Formats: sequence, structure tokens, C-alpha cells
Amino acid sequence: MGTETMREIELDITTLAHGGRGMGRHDGKAIFVPLTMPGDRVHCRIVKAKARFAEAELVEIITPSPQRQAAPCPYFEKCGGCQWQHMPYPLQSEWKAKIFADLLTRSGVAEEDTLLSIVPSPSEWSYRNRVQFKCEQSGDARKSDDRFVMGFYRPESHDIVDIEKCMLADEKIQQLYTLLRQELPKSPRADAISQVDVSCGDDDKTRVIVHVAPKAVAKMEPWLQKLAEKNGFDACLQSGAKNTLQKVSGVGQTLVRPEADEPKLYSNPGGFVQVNPPQNRNMVAAMIERLQLTGKEKVLDLFCGMGNFSLPLAKRCAQVVGVENYAPAIMDARRNARRNADRDQQANAEFHVADAASYLRNTRPGDFDLVVLDPPRSGSAPVTKALLEVRPERVLYISCDPATLTRDLKQLVQNGYQVVSAQAFDLFPQTWHIESMTLLQRCD
Repeated sequence: MGTETMREIELDITTLAHGGRGMGRHDGKAIFVPLTMPGDRVHCRIVKAKARFAEAELVEIITPSPQRQAAPCPYFEKCGGCQWQHMPYPLQSEWKAKIFADLLTRSGVAEEDTLLSIVPSPSEWSYRNRVQFKCEQSGDARKSDDRFVMGFYRPESHDIVDIEKCMLADEKIQQLYTLLRQELPKSPRADAISQVDVSCGDDDKTRVIVHVAPKAVAKMEPWLQKLAEKNGFDACLQSGAKNTLQKVSGVGQTLVRPEADEPKLYSNPGGFVQVNPPQNRNMVAAMIERLQLTGKEKVLDLFCGMGNFSLPLAKRCAQVVGVENYAPAIMDARRNARRNADRDQQANAEFHVADAASYLRNTRPGDFDLVVLDPPRSGSAPVTKALLEVRPERVLYISCDPATLTRDLKQLVQNGYQVVSAQAFDLFPQTWHIESMTLLQRCD
């Protein structure tokens, strides 16, 4: 532990960094402080010191920024779900655009004139259609002082903050969450519940996945079935990895409309669905506008899930091949393709269960005009390397982490591609997370 650790200092916050923390300088060193914003003067305590920077915890706001606002959520600062409720939403969007632009331009992967304006979320509250609530039964279940706790982890902790309401959750989720908080403590194995996933689709249907210990499934199944049927929601139990997921009541499917009218897509439990439906539609619309498809293109969609991008593209090009390594999602994609195919022509979308990089390495130059990829937060360095062997004319990279996006773009830009456009989308108001869409063109 360095000599600086636990030292308390006063600091002027001048900027925000990727990760959402405010930053100021003290004795020439960058100091990062969570829950602060530019314009704040703060009293903070160093908790981790490195050669070129330090991390601190906030002790007191000495002088607040003129733009600072009172957080509307009573759990803010205690709950780790939100980081920016102390900032007005328009300012949040401005800073996300700036952080995104700085990461891309300073790394040399994009010029300023290729950066398009950020697309703010239509709603800053009640936008999430999927929320994971952590659970535990504290105390001794054999005594009267035991208590069922349901909520979110504290920042950088596995301690659960017991919450009654999440202001980011869709109202349908919140209503069901209120019911579950009342009923789950009465379940036959409340002590075995570790997490509850609550979601809703682009309709009025809601779905619950209750995560329990394997030995609790037999007792929980009939109890959960009765609760779900009585209250009109779909229910599943999960006792480990995704392959342990089992339906208890209802079909469990989530309806997704990536465009205003068609296609209508369905995702079964365990599949990935974007959490902000209006922004998902905005991203699909931006993709279609950006690509200017002629109807002749052959498109490879990597990390395709249940077809969120694949099937809107299939309406406008010659062929789409979707690849995803989660087999149930590919089953959903195939069903969605059949459901949405024009009755007068053969469907032009096909889907395969495979590792994205492995599948790409088995294609040949010229097989695809466009490759779309939407990898997880960790990015996809192996896919980027394989792209340079196949060298499609265009690449559309959809990212949920600008840092890993920048890392992957560097490899492409240094090997014959250039960024045509890059745009941030705010799918996660009140948090620092940034979604984005970047279009690259092969130079040769």
C-alpha cells in the first residue's frame, strides 16, 4: 500500500472519464472520484495510488457544480446501478458524446468529421425492459429475525441494497417486482433464491426467471406455477447455467419490434434482448439509413442473437447469414425468419450455431459484402483478426464499450480500413454506459 493511500485532499473536478468517474489533478497526478462532476470542488480520500493516477472516494462536496442536481432516487449512491443521477440528463448525453469522441479521436481510429451527433434516449426513466434483482435471505431462517432482501449490489460489493422501486424499470416490471417482493419471502425455499430476472416485451406480457439452488427446484416449481397463473405472468426456474432453465408457466417469449411495423421477433428465456426498446428501433433505423443497401448485398451478421439486426437487413438485401454460439438464440432466429418471410418468396436469411471468429475464418474473400458484428462488452479481437483475412468491403461494428471498440478498430484501421461514420446511442440513461455504431470501409 502506497504512502498516499487514505490521505485526504481537496480537489477541483474538471472532467469526466470513461467509467463515469469525475477527474481532477493534484500535484500533477490524475485523481478519479466517483459520484462527482465537472465544476465540483470536493473533499476526497485516496484509496488506491499508482504512479500516474490515483483513485479516491468522495468524503464531501465542498462546493457543488452549478449544474449539479439532487438525485431523485433515494437509493442513489448506495445502489451500484446508477452513477450519474446527480447530472441533468441533457448534460449526461453531452458527456457521453464527448467521452466517445475523445476515445476514438485520441486513439487515431477516427477523424472528428466522421463523428455523428449522439442519439439521446427518448425516456430517461422507466426505460428498461429487463432487470436482474439480486436476492438473499439474511439472518437465521429458523428464527423470527430472518429477512428476505431483494435489490441491487452496492458499488464494488456483493452486499445487496434492499430496494422497493427501481426508477429505471418499465412500469410493468415495477408492478410485478412489487408483487414478487411480497410473495417470494413466503415461498417454500426463499433461502435458495439468489436472483430474479423480470422482463417485459413490446406488448403487455411480463416474464420472471427465478434463480434457485438445484435442490430447491422440486418445491419451488408448483409454488411458482400457481403464483404465475394467478397473477398472469410467464415464469421459469433456473438452477445453474442457462441449460438448466425450465419453463414453469406460460410460453415465456418476449416480443421485440426492431422496426415500427415488421418484423415481429420473439426471444425465448435466456436470449439477449436490448433493454431500451425505442433506442433499439432508433439503432436499426440508423443502420438501414447508414448502409444505403441496394438489394444485392450478401451480409454476415455475427453475434446475431435472435435476429434483431439480421431480419431487418434481410428485407433489404439479397442474403443474410446470422451466426451465434448460443443455440437457443439461433432456434429463435430461425423461427423468426420463417414467421416473417414473405409468403411469395423463399426466406433469404439463414442462421448457424458457431463461434463467430471460427465461422469467419472458414469464409472466403468475396463471400460477403458486409459484415455486421455486435459482440459482448469484452469486444472481439479474434473476429477483428479474422476480418483482415476475409476483407469484406464494409464492416458495421455495434459496441457497448467504447474502450474495447477502440482497441478492435485500431487493428482494422491500421490494416486497410477507414472509419466512415461513428455514432453514440444512449441506451442507458443515469449510467455511464455508451452504445455505438461504427461503419468502416475497405480502402483498397
